[in-house]
Amino acid sequence: MKMDRDRLRMIIQCGVFAAITGIFAQIEIPLPLVPISGQTLAVGLTATILGSRYGAFALLGYTAIGAAGLPVFAGMSGGAHVLVGPTGGYIFGFIAAAYVTGLILEKTSFTLPMAMVANLVGMVVTLILGTIQLKFVADLGWSQAMAAGVYPFLVGGVIKAALASWLGIVVRNRLVQARLIKPAVA
Repeated sequence: MKMDRDRLRMIIQCGVFAAITGIFAQIEIPLPLVPISGQTLAVGLTATILGSRYGAFALLGYTAIGAAGLPVFAGMSGGAHVLVGPTGGYIFGFIAAAYVTGLILEKTSFTLPMAMVANLVGMVVTLILGTIQLKFVADLGWSQAMAAGVYPFLVGGVIKAALASWLGIVVRNRLVQARLIKPAVA
């Protein structure tokens, strides 16, 4: 019975973080090909708080509801066409980034310095996967893809990684204290 309750709690938390990502996606600065948005901050928070498995599950849920047509992607967009468009690689990258970020924290420790490292690695994962799809879908050269899909996001990405790390560790510690999530096994 307790196992079912714990599993249900984590599924609900994944749904909450999928919703948070959809809300943060609407905080955006439009750019010609790829907007700067709050999604990456939400991805970092999700992974730092929930860890690899549930963080990736939450972002997979976010991607699925967006693919189904709910307007949860940046610019109140939704639909499968977004996932195969120029920005789709970033959205798929969110799932991978959440998993990698959470995994680094699970294999090391849920501390602020490790969260910063993990979130920076997650940012790089998102940028790599996003830029690869951007290059091919938009028929750009690598230098053009980097100029449109990486360089504009570096400074903001570092700031969002720091914010996700700090806030994520604070919230995670409080959720562990409240027994709403399990502490990391060392």
